[in-house]
Amino acid sequence: MKAPRPGTRVPVADGPADARLLTVASDYLKRFGFKGLTVVAVADAAGMTHANVYRYFPSKAALIDAVAGQWLRKLEALIAGIADAPDPADDKLERLLQAWAGAQRDLLVEDRHLFDVYVTATETSRPLVRRHKARMRQLLERVIDEGVATAKFDPRDRERALSFITDTTYRFINPVAIRLDQDVPPDILDQRLATAIRIILRALAFGNV
Repeated sequence: MKAPRPGTRVPVADGPADARLLTVASDYLKRFGFKGLTVVAVADAAGMTHANVYRYFPSKAALIDAVAGQWLRKLEALIAGIADAPDPADDKLERLLQAWAGAQRDLLVEDRHLFDVYVTATETSRPLVRRHKARMRQLLERVIDEGVATAKFDPRDRERALSFITDTTYRFINPVAIRLDQDVPPDILDQRLATAIRIILRALAFGNV
């Protein structure tokens, strides 16, 4: 898709300037990709000068990180809702892993440019991804600890159990691996993830890890 012409306007709701800029930047990234998004174009579409953009985001990279960070926080909120639900821990772990994988696959289909930004940030271990991984691990730990407390899980070693979960589901929750599997039919990926989850739940229940 061609880059936007100067003067292009994106409908922006009233609100704080930084939020308005993120709305425009998200739209531009989705439509034109990383190269097509410029600070000048975003500023113009938001009805402000590019110098004003730099008051909130010191660089294009910082603006893009903020856009990606918005999506990552939405994913974290989704997973937190599952982790805090009243369901048994084994049911929660299954739903958590399915939601984690599904949300990323949906992003790949619905907003490829943002997904590519996410992949690059993961490959280069950018701070926003490191923070995201830490928060996701905390949510996973919360479910595992609840499972231990309620006798749903009986792992021999907590850290090994957490590593076993992330290693077993790597293909389904790591964005780099997800992109490699983009041509695999969704129903096949669902079946493979379901099998991996069954193995994880059995290993946790019977103390195999």
